[in-house]
Amino acid sequence: MKIEQIYTGCIAHAAYYVENKGEAAIFDPLREVQPYIDRAKKDNAKIKYVFETHFHADFVSGHLDLAQKEGAKIVYGPTAKPGFDALVAEDNQLFKVGDYTIRVLHTPGHTLESTTYLLIDENGKEHGIISGDTLFIGDVGRPDLAQHVIADLTQDKLARMLFHSLRNKIMPLSDDLIVYPNHGAGSACGKMMSKETTDTLGNQKKTNYALRPDMTEDEFVNELLNGLTTPPVYFPKNVLMNIQGYESLDTIMHRGKIALSLDDFEKLSANKDILLLDTRRAEDFAKGFIPNSLNIGLESNFAMWVGELIDNIKQKILLITYPGKVEESIIRLSRVGYDYAIGYLEGGFDAWLNANKKIELINRITAQELSHEIQNNNKLLIDVRKKSEFNAEHVIDAINIPLNEISKRLNEFPKDKPFVLNCAGGYRSIIAASILKQNGFSNFSDVVGGFSEIKITSIPTTEFVCPSTLL
Repeated sequence: MKIEQIYTGCIAHAAYYVENKGEAAIFDPLREVQPYIDRAKKDNAKIKYVFETHFHADFVSGHLDLAQKEGAKIVYGPTAKPGFDALVAEDNQLFKVGDYTIRVLHTPGHTLESTTYLLIDENGKEHGIISGDTLFIGDVGRPDLAQHVIADLTQDKLARMLFHSLRNKIMPLSDDLIVYPNHGAGSACGKMMSKETTDTLGNQKKTNYALRPDMTEDEFVNELLNGLTTPPVYFPKNVLMNIQGYESLDTIMHRGKIALSLDDFEKLSANKDILLLDTRRAEDFAKGFIPNSLNIGLESNFAMWVGELIDNIKQKILLITYPGKVEESIIRLSRVGYDYAIGYLEGGFDAWLNANKKIELINRITAQELSHEIQNNNKLLIDVRKKSEFNAEHVIDAINIPLNEISKRLNEFPKDKPFVLNCAGGYRSIIAASILKQNGFSNFSDVVGGFSEIKITSIPTTEFVCPSTLL
């Protein structure tokens, strides 16, 4: 069967392309749809359907643009109530893509409308399942997201639905089916996903904790809900965009790709309602940046941190990027619904620097220098990693203020004495540094290389040992 996984690592997302006899279907597309259109053109195929497994929370889907550009029909599973023209399928409804058959399996649990698509080849043999967020490799979808949009859909209710969906719809299927999930490791839609992005259903029945055949419903619910972290704040906003609709990416690109002269950029940046977003690498940002700009580098989990740190999804944004990175910056903003980039500084930071405009710097020290300062000055270290990372291992006497909590905990940063920031490798701590600079802090340094460098110095660390590791 001709199926291709199109994986985007920076947001741990998998879309799928299925084609037979000149007809194609796209499952769970990203916002930028041209790669899917180009893929179909390569096969001389027409995109007939856009299948959505559910209303996504962690990204804005490309279903509307694909429908508009290609005339494709958008398909959702039972109970979906989209605010645009779409086909809401019935459970077990069949669709044809060439000689292939797509069977709808309603599998509520992650969300109420969550649906798995069973792929059947031209000979009638069941090939695999596109499982969305119902079944991951090593995990299942978290059931606590829908309640942020519909209060009555509690995590307990959805967890119980998911238990029955897995046992009544998924587990009876053949072991040789291939599981094609919507996400892999790194996604916040589950808690313990594998780095593998496909597997056989039979192997998942053996290894996935949620598919143990002897689990009771209450045991399943307890294990599923235990250890869930607070979902990213932008998730409900993305859900609503996927339900209600949004502007075309073409419109967003046109609005954002406005090259601004230095004078025009400077005039706009004086408006306190406009955010300056610098997407350069952390190490370059630290060497010099435009005052009051926020650094979120493209080289890592850019979209996730944009969603976590920029409260207003309609925030107007001015971009500072490397040459040739404007379009990528706008696209990656749009993946999580930040559609209001209104231009970029022509020539980037170099244009600002060459004009002798005021710049700011972030002082950075090595792990060896930190070791010396701790030994001699009892310098305060603030670790901006996640609580789970900090609990696993951290410098003795360090304070943990996770990056996504900084804006709400600014009063915990001292203004009367120097302190040092660290994260795992330097990406997050420079984001933190840019936020602190925006808020008037200058009495701090950042550790080059973060905790990965600290660990190989003589700085004492403490490690949290989970009791289960002692068994």
